[in-house]
Amino acid sequence: MLRVSDNLWEWLSLEWFSYSTLRSFDWVYPLVLYALLLVPLLFVFKWLFTLNTRNRLDLAMFEGKVRWQWSSLLRHIPNLLFMLFMMLVLVALARPQRANEQVEQTAEGIDIVLVLDVSGSMELQDIKPNRLTAAKEVALDFISGRVQDRIGIVVFAGDAYSLSPLTTDYQLLREHIQSIGFKMIPNDGTAIGSALAVAINRMRDSNAKSKVVILISDGENTAGSLDPELAAQLAYAYGIKLYTIGIGKDGQVPYQEEETGKTLYVETQMDETSLRRIAQIGAGNFYRADSKDALQAVFRNINKMERTEVTEKRFRDTHDYYQVYLKWALLFLLLWMFLKNTFVTNVLED
Repeated sequence: MLRVSDNLWEWLSLEWFSYSTLRSFDWVYPLVLYALLLVPLLFVFKWLFTLNTRNRLDLAMFEGKVRWQWSSLLRHIPNLLFMLFMMLVLVALARPQRANEQVEQTAEGIDIVLVLDVSGSMELQDIKPNRLTAAKEVALDFISGRVQDRIGIVVFAGDAYSLSPLTTDYQLLREHIQSIGFKMIPNDGTAIGSALAVAINRMRDSNAKSKVVILISDGENTAGSLDPELAAQLAYAYGIKLYTIGIGKDGQVPYQEEETGKTLYVETQMDETSLRRIAQIGAGNFYRADSKDALQAVFRNINKMERTEVTEKRFRDTHDYYQVYLKWALLFLLLWMFLKNTFVTNVLED
């Protein structure tokens, strides 16, 4: 139903014919607008057809020059009014309207905790620019692809701390991830068991349909008082799935000293067996990522397996404006009928 003000001056406004107004409409039948070009052609053909078919009367005129009067143009007014009437009817038939569409997304989200190793070995540069920076960049991409999921962040080295609680404030999560740096935990080491315990503590009271921990580390458990396998068993008891990602290469790995700028090579070996065992106990998967591309592929794989189903509802509020142009068309038709059926017609044609 059209909602146009009853105020006469509103629908009589010339703004309805401005280019910006016409461009703002959605046209239900836009092809009808092409017929607008035919309207003036019809009158041209009518004029050509009647040009040589009019009755003529030969008259003897006095010699002299007949002067042109501007008032002779007035005889075209009825045709012009009828032309406008036809064009406005076509505009109305094209059905101009404006739509206000709202989208409502609902989802039963997943709870995810990212557990990130920030120990000194994450400074190694076998993955450019270094392991920690690459892990942060991929984590940021992962967060951007989630919808309605609560995500938390735990960082660990020799100790483990919760950097961010479970939240859907993704901008806050990005800021927290960007703030992660080396030496933010003074006690160096790799306390995997303690990190898992902090993550489990964050999620144990969650009612989410799925609870996931994604652990990113490059070493074996060397600190903390809790055995990683025992922590994995606790996670399984709380219905928390564990994904472990071993980041980095084995063997000689480059490391550049900040003070001297000298590149050193460090021998490194990952405890893949322990990370694989943790994932197995936690009913998840273990992944090995020795490059940034491989790390991105791992997160894409996890993203597919732990996907939130989003239900989308669209509400479309449509307002039709064809009646405005029909009113204008009726006005021009009445004017045309007045001119064609009164003495004014004779005045215009004389």
